[in-house]
Amino acid sequence: MNHRITLIPGDGIGPEITDAMVRCVEATGVDVSWDRQEAGSDVIAKYNTPLSDAVLDSIRKNRVAIKGPIVTPVGSGFRSVNVAMRQKLDLYACLRPCKSYEGVKSNYRNIDLVIVRENTEDLYAGIEFEKSSRETKELIDVISKYAKKNISIDSAISIKPISVRASKRIVKFAFDYALENNRRKVTAVHKANIMKHTDGLFLEVARDVAKGYEGRVEFEDRIVDNMCMQLVQKPELYDVIVLPNLYGDIVSDLCAGLVGGLGVAPGANLGDKIALFEPTHGSAPKYKGQNKVNPTAMILSAVLMLHHIGEGDAADRLEKAVAAVIKEGKFVTYDLKPDRNDPTAVGTSEMADAIVKRIKK
Repeated sequence: MNHRITLIPGDGIGPEITDAMVRCVEATGVDVSWDRQEAGSDVIAKYNTPLSDAVLDSIRKNRVAIKGPIVTPVGSGFRSVNVAMRQKLDLYACLRPCKSYEGVKSNYRNIDLVIVRENTEDLYAGIEFEKSSRETKELIDVISKYAKKNISIDSAISIKPISVRASKRIVKFAFDYALENNRRKVTAVHKANIMKHTDGLFLEVARDVAKGYEGRVEFEDRIVDNMCMQLVQKPELYDVIVLPNLYGDIVSDLCAGLVGGLGVAPGANLGDKIALFEPTHGSAPKYKGQNKVNPTAMILSAVLMLHHIGEGDAADRLEKAVAAVIKEGKFVTYDLKPDRNDPTAVGTSEMADAIVKRIKK
């Protein structure tokens, strides 16, 4: 069966790790037709936008896409392309597995956690009001009137929407994922002790959804700061973790740290009809074109994609090949060596070559 998949190389190191991923996927023998599309900072001059309608139309048509990282400016410039894609395509569930692989330097072993992050609202909804603008001043007056809170007139403001609809579907997604993948427990993470109406709503909905899975999947909840401590102290107690958008972003990076870093952290953004796969890490523009960076997260994102399109055997073979190359430690990038200055470290392309050879054995 032929699978037509939208392919977005991204910018920075994106094209290099995307090429490595493509070669590894094709080595599995899966019949894929790549619909290549451009997005990111490198194409703004060409399209007058980092995210053209053509990219979104391609994803909607093919329903499956995989992308390299795309730069997100800090504090200025265009708003995140990644966030825009999730919102425009209603990719409400961000799935980020964090799994230990032998040979990756880490203070922990046998980590196997899955982060399920709500993708469409919370502080990442992008509802912001700039300091000193007329709208911000009016909003401050309204808040002062109805909430009886004094806000400094020189404040910028972000709005945090948490809805029943979005909370219900992300928690249900987490429970369904747990059932389908033989997971034992779902932990809902929040700050309901302080944000009683937003995080409180998320917790209330999570508890209600959990009732429908009693006897099949365990349920518990944790306050987000305590959750971070618990994950560092005793990660073995946790399994599937479901969180609102901002906490999910932060905790997924924490969990990536438990398994050796973002270089081995894949990701998927899923909706009811569309799936977009991408590594968790950024575009690292300072390494662009150097054939230096670790392609593992991108390749493991393709493993998730292969499972999604029903190519489970190919997915398993690809993951086993990646794990074998990392365990051997010979043909890996500098960050996967015990000494990052090891002169025997190979480049992005050479590590992909080693994985391809393992697949074909």
